[in-house]
Amino acid sequence: MSSSYQRFSSGVVYLVGAGPGDPGLLTLRGRDLLSSADCVIYDYLADLSLLKYVPSDAEIIDVGKRPDRPMPQDEINEIILACAKRHERVVRLKGGDPMLFGRGGEEAMALVEHKIRFEVVPGVSSAIAVPAYAGIPVTHRGVSNTLTIVTGHRQGGGEGEMDFEALVRLGGTIVVLMGVAHRKAIAQGLIDAGMASNTPAASIQWGTKAAQKSWRGTVGELGEAPISSPSTIVIGAVASFNLVFFESRPLFGKKIVITRAPRQTGLLEGQLRLLGAEVVVAPSIDIAPPLDNYDSLDREISRIETYEYLIFTSVNAVEAFFSRIDDIRRLARLKLVAIGTSTQKAIESFQLRVDLVPREAHQEALLKEFPIDKGRVLYPRAEIVRDLLIGGLIELGHEVVDPIAYRNVDYDPSEIEIDAILGCDGICFTSSSSVVNFLKIYSKDRLPRSVFSIGPITTKTARDCGIEVSATADLHNLDGLVETLVAFFADDFPSVDRIG
Repeated sequence: MSSSYQRFSSGVVYLVGAGPGDPGLLTLRGRDLLSSADCVIYDYLADLSLLKYVPSDAEIIDVGKRPDRPMPQDEINEIILACAKRHERVVRLKGGDPMLFGRGGEEAMALVEHKIRFEVVPGVSSAIAVPAYAGIPVTHRGVSNTLTIVTGHRQGGGEGEMDFEALVRLGGTIVVLMGVAHRKAIAQGLIDAGMASNTPAASIQWGTKAAQKSWRGTVGELGEAPISSPSTIVIGAVASFNLVFFESRPLFGKKIVITRAPRQTGLLEGQLRLLGAEVVVAPSIDIAPPLDNYDSLDREISRIETYEYLIFTSVNAVEAFFSRIDDIRRLARLKLVAIGTSTQKAIESFQLRVDLVPREAHQEALLKEFPIDKGRVLYPRAEIVRDLLIGGLIELGHEVVDPIAYRNVDYDPSEIEIDAILGCDGICFTSSSSVVNFLKIYSKDRLPRSVFSIGPITTKTARDCGIEVSATADLHNLDGLVETLVAFFADDFPSVDRIG
């Protein structure tokens, strides 16, 4: 039996919902499709950090509609069609859910008309998630058992205007998307249709993001409420609920820049987002294979049994090493050494026990605690490193072999990535090289007002470069760095704006 797909072109377009803003709300299916995409066409409201999942060689196109750059839907459709004809896997990344006021149906119809295969990947809708992040359940037993989602985009006259009498008659909760510009007409229309002017109302701007700002009041006050787009408006008894969790996180409202390599942002980025921060990734370095294509590292791995110690000083070295070894059981008799808890956790993810982690995460501390019995040490390292560790181990009587496992190379940011740094509250430096490279790539003028360092060596480098460091982590690892940020911003905690 022939497949019905034979009548379609070879390319597939995936209409993927990116969720309302918090990148953690992207579905696993959406993440997997981004990771295998040949081309990504993304909206303005899709969080830019999601692009970290996209392969480096994929085509990336911004079709976001902004006040200063309108983008007609017909033009977007043409871009999607053109990309589908030159790529096999195209992801159309849309804010929220593609089929809820996201014009996903129009894009799907264009694809059907041109016989291009497509799939829809639903996303978490802002109509439900944004109120939840503001502490508002859109339904609640005994309070509201119906939910009506409407768009305010066409209010003020013309086709598509709300049936206010029907909305008031139905009761329950009303969620208005894209209704800020016409909020006065919406509020008045509901009141004229019989809704009490003291009915609770709320508006949440930039919902699920660190910039989230909540207004609470009544329908009678909604028309003159100090709110701006993009906002989600909630009308009904549930709008009086204040089950706050997101806006009470210790780093809520803060935008923090992290400078790690694109594939190394996960742990730090995840910790900061869990604490409520919005994370801007501005890599100052990227990771590349060694120039000898791992020949030296492979040679030493082939005789790994001749070593007594295996030292890792970074997560990058761990990942490079374990990507080359054929059987980790060959490490059974070696003593494993790690600098820093992040490196330790990376090793332990392979179900291995680390024998030595110095109390402080730097080479000097390791040399003080390293065994003095002579042995062969394998030290897979970056192309450029401080020479302290190798020399110190040799002085202790050890034989050291140090194949290059990876290279730190300059990162080439886009204009969007460069502009995203502006207006941020803080920046985290996790190494001396990240400081030097950041200044080279982005310039000192783009530094946020607060600078955080993972340890004294990084702090010294920053100060030598003329940077004032706001705080240095007492515990010289990622956990310590995060604790430092929380403590620093503890007295600068935002409050929810409540009116009425």
